[in-house]
Amino acid sequence: MTRSGLRGFTLVEVLVALLIMALMSALGWRALDAMLRTRDITQARLEAQARLQTVMAQWQLDLENIQEIPALLPALRFDGAALRLFRRTPEGIQIVVWWHGDGKLHRWASAPQTQMKALREVLEDSQQLLTLAPRSLVALEGVAGWQMAFFFNNAWTNAQSTGGGGGAQNPNDLPTGVRMQLDFLPGPNQPGGPVLRQVLVGAG
Repeated sequence: MTRSGLRGFTLVEVLVALLIMALMSALGWRALDAMLRTRDITQARLEAQARLQTVMAQWQLDLENIQEIPALLPALRFDGAALRLFRRTPEGIQIVVWWHGDGKLHRWASAPQTQMKALREVLEDSQQLLTLAPRSLVALEGVAGWQMAFFFNNAWTNAQSTGGGGGAQNPNDLPTGVRMQLDFLPGPNQPGGPVLRQVLVGAG
């Protein structure tokens, strides 16, 4: 008698089935890899944007809390290489220095001082960017350059001009506002163009 019932799979059918499963698995892994890459790229961009926002918030906080000290005017000075300012804190007066160098935006802040002599010494020390660099915070990377302008008498003027540019009555006068423009090197997580930030001085 012949045996009735279902026949088994042939070798060719088994091989075809295995090939189909392998192709489906490969496609699945490629889709998963693409999803992970997209997630990583998105996360990196979000982190870069958050970093930029944090730095801009710190920049604004420094400028809003400028403290004028009659014996050490001006309270805000820009020499083309660095911007220095006196910042008030509950513990005393800080000297804060921002500068651009080697494709990076740096920030350095001294310990709060309560004595004029110590403040003068820190101010003198803050002139040496090479010695400040190892102690500074790298706020941003990939910075191609920066530009600074001060607002005096209803007009923006080059921050390197003597005093506040022709409109200031006294070279020690504080500007009403500060405008900083950051230009960035090309990169996947860099802003699409220059970043401009205007801050009202002493508004804190």
